[in-house]
Amino acid sequence: MLNKFQQIKAALAYKNSENFGDFAILKADLLGAKADSALSSKLQQVVGYHPTIDLEKLSQYPPGTFGREYANHMQKNHLKPFNISPELEEVAKRNVFALRYALTHDIFHLLLGFDTSYAGEIGVLAFAAAQNYSKSLKIGLWMAKFLYPIIALPQRQAIFANMHKGLELGKKANFLLGYRFEEHWQEPLQEVRKHLGLPPI
Repeated sequence: MLNKFQQIKAALAYKNSENFGDFAILKADLLGAKADSALSSKLQQVVGYHPTIDLEKLSQYPPGTFGREYANHMQKNHLKPFNISPELEEVAKRNVFALRYALTHDIFHLLLGFDTSYAGEIGVLAFAAAQNYSKSLKIGLWMAKFLYPIIALPQRQAIFANMHKGLELGKKANFLLGYRFEEHWQEPLQEVRKHLGLPPI
C-alpha cells in the first residue's frame, strides 16, 4: 500500500513536467500496465531506448520523410512528444511496455493513417490489441467499442469501420512496438510503412 502511495505521489509530482512522457510512464506503471510475457523478448531491443524527439528539427526534414510528416502530424493536432526525464530511467527500464506504448502512440496514428478523433483512437487501439501487446489493451478495446459510439454518436460508423481496419492491419503488419522508429526519421514515410508491412496511404 505504501508503495502505491509513493507511486501516486511521484506521478502527481511529474504531472506538470515539461517532459510529457514522465506522467504517462508513471501513470501506466501505477496502473500496472504490462505486456504479455511472451512479448518480453521482442521488446529487448528497446529496453532503455527513448531518445529525445525534437519536433523543430524534424520539421526541417524534406517533405514526405517520416520525421517531417510526424512533426506535421504533431503540430497540426497541437501535440507534444512524450519525452522522458533522466530521473525516471529506472521506471522506464522496469516497464518497457508502458514506456514504449506511450512514446509511440502518436507515431502509430501517423503510420496507420488514423486521426485523433474517437474513431481514430479506436483504430490504433484495435491495432495494438490485434498485435497482442497486452490483455489490458484487449479489455480496453472491448469497452471502447461500446462507449465510443455513445460518446461520439456522429462518428459511430467510422468508429466501427476503423476498429475492423485496425484489427486487420494488426494481424498483417510486423511487430511495431519493438521497432526503433527514431532511427528512421530521414527515410520516406511510405518506405517505412512498406518495411513494417503496412499498406500505403
